[in-house]
Parts: sequence; C-alpha cells; structure tokens
Amino acid sequence: MRRKPNPEMVDDENPEWTEEDFRRARPASEVLPPELYAILTKRRPGQRGPQKALVKQQVTLRLDAKILAHFKAGGRGWQTRINAALKRIVAKPKGKAA
Repeated sequence: MRRKPNPEMVDDENPEWTEEDFRRARPASEVLPPELYAILTKRRPGQRGPQKALVKQQVTLRLDAKILAHFKAGGRGWQTRINAALKRIVAKPKGKAA
C-alpha cells in the first residue's frame, strides 16, 4: 500500500521525474558550456581524482595503538607512509629479516 505524499513536501514547480524524463536526460558534459562544466568538475584541494587503473584497494585493518600513533604523529599522509613502509618490507629479498 502506497502512502500519500506529505502535501508540505510536494513542489508543483519541480515534479517527480517520469521514465520519459530519465530517457531524455543527457550528461552535464553534453549540455553545459565547456567553461562552466570545467569549473564544476574541477578537483578541489584534497579531493582525490578518479583512478586511471585500479592501483590500490580499500581495506579495513586493525593496528596496535602505538603503531598508529607513530604514523599519525607525522601529520597528514599517515596512510601513505604506512603503505610506503609495507612496500619496503615487501621489496626486501626473502630471508632478510628486518
């Protein structure tokens, strides 16, 4: 059973899209002037751009508090520094202990 919409939430100037509206829709890159599209899609400082190829994978990892504190003490970029430390370990020849 479908509930009636709250009349306070109905906006007659912006009706809900129909299937036809979705079929006719075009990407912003096709309908906006190139200058405006470039401004709207420009990356902001600290915002990551799309990966060209899958290079890294997101994981959940539990670390000792001391290890985490050590890397975070260096400020921003602590995850990158952990990744670099792990890369160094992986790159060492087998049989060589740290």
